[in-house]
Amino acid sequence: MKKRGKRLKYLLLLLVGIAVGGVVFANVEFSFPGRNAGLNLSNKPNYATAKNNFENYPIQTLRDFNEAFVKIAESATPSVVTIFTEKTVNRRVISPFEFFGRSPFDDFFGTPKGGSQNGRKEVQRGLGSGVIVTSDGYILTNNHVVDKADAIYIRTSDNRKIEAKIIGTDPKTDLAVIKVNVRGLKPIMIGDSERLRVGEWVIAIGSPLGESLARTVTQGIVSAIGRSNVGLADYEDFIQTDAAINPGNSGGPLVNINGELVGINTAIASRTGGFEGIGFAVPSNMAQKVLNSLITTGKVTRGYLGVSIQDIDENIAKGLQLQSASGVLVGTVVAGSPAAKSGIRTGDVILDFNDRKSTSSVELRNEIAVMSPGSVVKIRILRDGEVKIFSVRLEEQPAQASVSSEPAQQNLEVLGFRSQELTPPLAQQFQLQPGAGKVIVTDVDQSGNAFRAGLRAGDVIIAINKQAISSFAQYTALLQKVKSGDLVFLLVDRRGSKVYFAFNL
Repeated sequence: MKKRGKRLKYLLLLLVGIAVGGVVFANVEFSFPGRNAGLNLSNKPNYATAKNNFENYPIQTLRDFNEAFVKIAESATPSVVTIFTEKTVNRRVISPFEFFGRSPFDDFFGTPKGGSQNGRKEVQRGLGSGVIVTSDGYILTNNHVVDKADAIYIRTSDNRKIEAKIIGTDPKTDLAVIKVNVRGLKPIMIGDSERLRVGEWVIAIGSPLGESLARTVTQGIVSAIGRSNVGLADYEDFIQTDAAINPGNSGGPLVNINGELVGINTAIASRTGGFEGIGFAVPSNMAQKVLNSLITTGKVTRGYLGVSIQDIDENIAKGLQLQSASGVLVGTVVAGSPAAKSGIRTGDVILDFNDRKSTSSVELRNEIAVMSPGSVVKIRILRDGEVKIFSVRLEEQPAQASVSSEPAQQNLEVLGFRSQELTPPLAQQFQLQPGAGKVIVTDVDQSGNAFRAGLRAGDVIIAINKQAISSFAQYTALLQKVKSGDLVFLLVDRRGSKVYFAFNL
């Protein structure tokens, strides 16, 4: 009986050991060599799933209203970190003996390889904010906060200073992912930025102006969504907010009334460098796609169609004989690209992309970019009054691919502009390839309609009023048909990109 009891005891201990081991090894994450050596990396990040319910918090008194904001701040603040960076730079020290950029002693002693011996290494220190997105240490921030840093540290809400490493960066959206080798952190819940509406309450959290102001909480509203052409990144779809954001807030979270991350605070629009009521944040949906890609592959891959596109204004619509200024106009079609292989041409008007109406070149660029290479998309196009449907398999965007939307600019002369045949001297002057029959814009009247439309010196005119240019004589003959008050519709080649301009004489 005793032997049987002992066997049963050992069997139970063995089963417990197996169960405990299974739990432990189920949570083991393996380290990879290279830039992330020493970090526990996981290919499937475990994001927070415990959803708050602050949005249904009952408000009956001013105290309730106050308490609601307190709860939102208390929920999100532990997920916010301050980021410190160090970067070593070489500062050249000018010797009092130097003149004309050289020291007279260089000839005697010789100049060391790599430059002047009068150099000094300095450490530049930077500060920003970040937000914890997984309990095992992944942190989302701005690329410009950690760009080219030699050392990165974070300080958590419980005042721990921890070394961090870069997992990946995406300069095109100004986002980056860093990681600390710590578990048990409090991740923020990631919300759906597509559901944001103008006028909603939001909270910004970060470390403006220095570590002494870490985890500062400010509140405001969503002032606008879908802001682009701000000049902060290649892919822009910013949330605009009047929640106070200052230098140092970069990389911190923008939070909705449910305590969920809806944006990564990126920059401010300011003439003084301080808060003036206009801040921009990268939407959480865009940020999460970048985040997933950087964690799982270390890079961001984007869909590639191979066209430049522009918005259609009323003049361009008249030039194309469209009933309304709707759709997105195709300019350049890159040779060998998915668009070229599918038969899409310059001058096509994209009406729908994957059954979604196309109204903005910026939105369409972003839609194409977030698609995975290899995805097959349906594009509905208007060409010469006829609707065509194309099925296109997207490829991976080349590393140096030019942006796929061309800003709609315009030009002129009595006309509002002067033009000449592209002779070898002019080609050399404008750094272009000469070509028989090519017509180049040499001067644009800055007070004219052409200039206001966007035409500039150096533009090569390919077509006028939808007729292709084959010679300068033919071009001149076409111009003679144009009368004062007429609409001029030009297709130009600008440094390899095709752009349409339309204006009245």
